[in-house]
Amino acid sequence: MTARPTRPLVLASTSAYRRQLLERLRIPFSVQAPGVDESVLPGEAPAALASRLALAKAQAVAVRAPGSVVIGCDQVADLHGQALGKPGGYDKAMEQLRAMRGQTVVFQTAMAVVCQESAFCAEVLVSVRVVYRDASDAEFDYYLCSEQPYDCAGSVKSEGLGIALMERIDNDDPTALIGLPLIRLAALLQKAGIAVLSPP
Repeated sequence: MTARPTRPLVLASTSAYRRQLLERLRIPFSVQAPGVDESVLPGEAPAALASRLALAKAQAVAVRAPGSVVIGCDQVADLHGQALGKPGGYDKAMEQLRAMRGQTVVFQTAMAVVCQESAFCAEVLVSVRVVYRDASDAEFDYYLCSEQPYDCAGSVKSEGLGIALMERIDNDDPTALIGLPLIRLAALLQKAGIAVLSPP
């Protein structure tokens, strides 16, 4: 069995959730903040926004670390074509939860893996459909005060208490909803020259 190559791996994200997910693959990596403007362009669809930002984040860090394999990722909650970002506080989060009540929301998780030195660039978009319960404002209030998910797109942490607000999840990668689709990532890293299931 061949050992993993020595090309460094960098996660272009300051998200604690993505860092914890990437740690599951047991590959040493560093973290760099991409410093990318995440403003929505006029008329930009949620999936297009997620894809553009994921690639921009990976490329921004790849310029600073040209010999590294860089992972960029972005997630946008899509409610009937409207992008729901991170609420940032209670009031906005409550507004988002009320809008999603009894609705189907598609979480668009885009990922890009880039290595400037080897001219490698691959992108993937993973869509997760979530059907929300017809929950009450009182339940929303309890949830928000308990978990404070103000740094999550769509105001819900599926890996925490937010799962109780959901009726069904349809996807083919259980980690995509949390923000980093590991099934797809392992395949992209293999193509980039980093074999996940090889000894260090």
